Amino acid sequence: MFEDLKKLISGDLQTDEDTLTKYSHDASLFEVRPKAVIHPKGSEDVKAVVSFVSQNKKDNPELSITARSAGTCMSGGSINESLIFDFTTHMNGIIGFSGESVTVLPGTFYRDFEKETLSRGLILPCFTASKNICALGGMIGNNCAGEKTLRYGKMERYIESLKVVFSDGNEYEVRPLSKVELDKKIVQNDFEGDLYKKTYNLIQNNQQIIKDAKPNVSKNSAGYYLWNVWDGKTFDLTKLIVGSQGTLGIVTEAKLKLVPVKEKTKLFVIFLRDLTHLSELVNEILPLDPESVESYDDQTLGLAVRFFPEMFKTMKSGFLKLIWSFLPEAGMMLTGGIPKLIVLVEFTEKSEEEIDSKISQLESKIKHFGFKTHTAHSVEEAEKYWTIRRESFNLLRKHVRGKRTAPFIDDVIVRPEYLPEFIPKMRKILNDYKLVYTIAGHAGNGNFHIIPLMDMKDRTNVQKILNVSEKIYDLVAEYKGSVTAEHNDGIVRTPYLGKMFSPQILEIFKETKNIFDPQNIFNPGKKVPYISQDQPWESTKYLEEHIVKS
Repeated sequence: MFEDLKKLISGDLQTDEDTLTKYSHDASLFEVRPKAVIHPKGSEDVKAVVSFVSQNKKDNPELSITARSAGTCMSGGSINESLIFDFTTHMNGIIGFSGESVTVLPGTFYRDFEKETLSRGLILPCFTASKNICALGGMIGNNCAGEKTLRYGKMERYIESLKVVFSDGNEYEVRPLSKVELDKKIVQNDFEGDLYKKTYNLIQNNQQIIKDAKPNVSKNSAGYYLWNVWDGKTFDLTKLIVGSQGTLGIVTEAKLKLVPVKEKTKLFVIFLRDLTHLSELVNEILPLDPESVESYDDQTLGLAVRFFPEMFKTMKSGFLKLIWSFLPEAGMMLTGGIPKLIVLVEFTEKSEEEIDSKISQLESKIKHFGFKTHTAHSVEEAEKYWTIRRESFNLLRKHVRGKRTAPFIDDVIVRPEYLPEFIPKMRKILNDYKLVYTIAGHAGNGNFHIIPLMDMKDRTNVQKILNVSEKIYDLVAEYKGSVTAEHNDGIVRTPYLGKMFSPQILEIFKETKNIFDPQNIFNPGKKVPYISQDQPWESTKYLEEHIVKS
């Protein structure tokens, strides 16, 4: 079968042992072995493979396609038992700039992309903490967000248009449509017209259910974003494709909106002895319109100290200068102990005077809390804090012997006002199961990344993962949050979507998938149940079977 497929494409198709082993993993807990890996050279290859799979699906039910770029997905979104598309090999690079817009291919690494945009004084502000290793295709698939999301929002805000290969094997441009343009699409009497018609009717016929389903948090990557598609004036399917984790079609090209880089930036650091006043602190910070409000915990700080030489290698500062810059924190710890949480408040404006004014205001507003604080007066000084925040996960992955990072509750979000209650309850669950873990995240959004370290050779930890997931996601539901703010559902969270969405909206998600992909050829097992329409949402069988054993 693969020999027939190989003849249809100009790119590469690999089935050797080393390749299949490599692509059995991403940054998640799972191991799922594919049958073949394809490196398409362009959209014609993508169309040919989609058409082949669609035509042969009936006789070969196991056939499916998963799009993959950098393979940094923490939810298992880029692994699959059939065919993997790797876009980084050939379908990478910037096609061109137009004003503050850029057209890019899905396999483009963000680190290369950012160099080009910064040279023009522009940036895509929804970049992730993993920006040195992730790629644009995955960022679109997960509706990415990061440290600047508090001010600038998620990827969904920056997509002007997409080129997508849908399940009929054709490539289409997807962009915002007026009602007049939508009406023309609907009467086309072809696959594209049918897709628009059915999606529009689905949204119109379930307006209240869809409206009620929208999570009441500042960012969300769970489910299909049906609530964002139609506002009564504009019908925008890009809002549905973004964050769909490649389950509705394959993105082959994206036109993205960029924003000008602000010239001046300064970091204000707050050290919290405990979490008692965290929500009050956040509420004092937010009216000053910071660029970001990030955080990491004492465990993450300890990790940075433990692996300081490697952390230093990623920094631009000289060694002695870096050691000197840590003296204020060392003095603080000697007198007040290691802080439970470090909060980073970044202000970015056109002038230093504006920034200094905001920092002064914030210092006055929070003085009564008695927090220790520090202002980083240069980009180099601020770098140490950002490096700790961004590199902790990579350090864990590389250096912890006998245990591995286990991202399964890694992306919860609740409204910031609930944090003083929510975080201690969450930590109690983790501590009751004697987990070793780090916490870092986006305090301004109420979004935290919890990364336990576990020995997966001990198979009792599989049940522990299931038990902790149930309890944490029940807690998230209690506070009306989302099980994933950024990292998406993937294999790890799809079985738990019923904890935050009603049975009615879950059925609507299934119907959405069926409209776009009736044969389930695109990335099965994510967003909707893995095996069949009849499988209960609570099932975690597939999740259990594919958790790595070492």
